[in-house]
Amino acid sequence: MLAIWSQPETWISLATLSAMEIVLGIDNIVFLTILAGKLPREKQALARRLGLAAALGTRLLLLLAISWLMGLTADLFRIFGQGISGRDLILAAGGIFLVGKATFEIHDKLESAHEASGPSGGGRATFGWTILQIALLDIVFSLDSVITAVGMAQHLQVMVAAMVLAVGVMLAFAGPIGRFVEEHPTVKMLALAFLILIGVMLTVEAFEHHIPRGYVYFAMAFSLGVEMLNLRLRRKAEAPVHLHHRFEDDPQARKTAKEQLEFDL
Repeated sequence: MLAIWSQPETWISLATLSAMEIVLGIDNIVFLTILAGKLPREKQALARRLGLAAALGTRLLLLLAISWLMGLTADLFRIFGQGISGRDLILAAGGIFLVGKATFEIHDKLESAHEASGPSGGGRATFGWTILQIALLDIVFSLDSVITAVGMAQHLQVMVAAMVLAVGVMLAFAGPIGRFVEEHPTVKMLALAFLILIGVMLTVEAFEHHIPRGYVYFAMAFSLGVEMLNLRLRRKAEAPVHLHHRFEDDPQARKTAKEQLEFDL
C-alpha cells in the first residue's frame, strides 16, 4: 500500500487530480457561498465548514461504492431513443433545482423589501434547511468529481488524498470568498447568474449533450474579471467625493489622503 507513494507517477497523478478536483469544486463554492450568505453572520462560517465536510464525506462514500456509482451510468429507460440513466436523473434534478433556486434568489434581491437585519437579509433562512440543501446538492456536484477521479487515477488512496487536499483548499478560500461576495451586491448577483449557468449545464449534460467545462469556467472567470474592473472603477470614482466631505476644511490633509489612496489603487 505504501509502495505506490515511492513512485513519481503517483505524485504526478495526485497533483493533477487535486488540481482537477479544485476546479470542479468551483461550482460547490459558489453555491455554498450563496446559501451560507442567507444565514446570520455568526453562523455563516460554521455552515461553510459543515457544507464542505458534507462534500468530502459524499465524495468518499461514492468512492467506496464505485461499483454502484458506475452502475448509475447504465440506461434505466429510453425516451425518444435517448437512454436515461440514474446519473442523468440526478444531474437533471440538480440542474433544475439550481436554476430555480438562483432565479428565486435574484427575484428576492430585486423585488422583495428586506428588513435591515444584515448584509444579506440574514436570519430568514434556517440553519438546518441550509445544511440540508447543501448536502443534497453535494451529491450532484460529487458525481462528476468522483467519476473524473476514477478515470484519472488507478489507486483508491490517490483519489482519497486528492479529494482531501481539494476540500482543504476550498475550506481555506471559502471564507474570504464568502465575505467578499456578501460585501459586494453586484458580485453576489453575478454569482447567482453563475448558478443559473451551472444549472443549465448540468441539465443539458443529463441529456447527453456535453458542454466543455473549460468554456463555462472561462466565461465565469472573464465575467468576474470585468466585475473586478467595475468595482475598482467605482471605488476610484467615489474616492474624490468621500475625500472632499471628510477633509473639506483641511486641503493639505485631503491632498495627502488622496495621494495615498491613488498609490494604494
